[in-house]
Amino acid sequence: MSENIIAPNPWMILPFVLLLGAIALAPLLVPVWWLRHYPRVALGLGAVTLGYYLLVLQALGRVLHVAHDYLSFILLVGSLFVVSGGIHIKVKGEATPLANVLFLFIGALLANLLGTTGAAMLLIRPWIRMNQYRVTAHHIVFFIFIVANVGGCLTPIGDPPLFLGYLQGVPFWWVAMHCWPMWAVGVGLLLATFYVVDRLNFIRAPREVRRIETAQQTWKFEGLANLFFLAVILGAVFVSRPAFLREGILLAAALGSWFTTAQSVHEANRFRFHPIQEVAILFAGIFATMIPALDWLDLNARAVLGAHPAAGVFYFGTGILSSGLDNAPTYLSFLSALQGTSGAKAIGELLGGNALNLAAISIGAVFFGAATYIGNGPNFMVKAIADHEKIRMPTFPEFIAKFTLPFLLPMLLAVWWIFFRG
Repeated sequence: MSENIIAPNPWMILPFVLLLGAIALAPLLVPVWWLRHYPRVALGLGAVTLGYYLLVLQALGRVLHVAHDYLSFILLVGSLFVVSGGIHIKVKGEATPLANVLFLFIGALLANLLGTTGAAMLLIRPWIRMNQYRVTAHHIVFFIFIVANVGGCLTPIGDPPLFLGYLQGVPFWWVAMHCWPMWAVGVGLLLATFYVVDRLNFIRAPREVRRIETAQQTWKFEGLANLFFLAVILGAVFVSRPAFLREGILLAAALGSWFTTAQSVHEANRFRFHPIQEVAILFAGIFATMIPALDWLDLNARAVLGAHPAAGVFYFGTGILSSGLDNAPTYLSFLSALQGTSGAKAIGELLGGNALNLAAISIGAVFFGAATYIGNGPNFMVKAIADHEKIRMPTFPEFIAKFTLPFLLPMLLAVWWIFFRG
């Protein structure tokens, strides 16, 4: 892949750093200003990078490639957002810690069938309603950890980087066969941690409120016709030719869902387009400004990693960069580096002696995507929906300090110690 990349000036990574800094700090320091001006910041910094690639490097092909990636990304995320918003799941009774653990476990399984984006968008609203009388930030953050990220590492459908690996030649069931032990440890540790945290929250919640708010609730499903459109979206994921057919199918599914879903279902879900609008604008800036960072990584990863890097190097290298960059292109960059350091000319040659390193890249890309709001596409969408529901969400630094470091990091280190330390 690197032979088709033009080396950028390292200083052009600065717009990406500035955008990440703004996303992290501006909502905390100048929240009102950021809410009004984040589109100008994101799109303005993106325009600087695109101008450099178009006018200085004259790399129109590179820009068009990223533009197509962004279009595919936002149409997939947006279509899943619209279709899932047309399905209303009314939950029954109060959510005990054990019921919450079971719900998150089912979400982790569904993430491999619907993708982390599909599962997150389908389940986040009923998850909030299940815990409406005591919902706090830890409910949303652990949902991001488990359903929107870690749960989806068993199939190529589960997470975008794994799907890219499938398109590059990794067999469909290879991930499940080689990564299920890491999945079991990761999901198990996070569920156990969540149970302890949620149990403490449950004990503190007023029992009178629980009885009043849940006495008349029953299970009810509305808008199930949207399951058809959901199936169409999942089928479109496997369409690669002709160009833009996949994107056309995704757009058609979203429009079909929107115009055939009863207004009462959208009202019951309190459906609004603002969350997807915010994601579309911010990720437009992220996709544009991250081009120099990814190109530098692609050109220098092999030199930085050394001749025979251990699995832990691929695990932490892919993981740490995936938490700040988009995890899909980061996965491809390290996959390219693995081919270079191993001397493999085809993906099939990596499936034998380099299987552990390939598993490390796969797990690192998926698991570490939970470390920040921008590590994986659905993270920011879940946050936006939670904000819309008036749930007090942690800022970007708070997310890392209060949740990633004390709860996610121990699991990541345990997975490294058990599977990739050698």
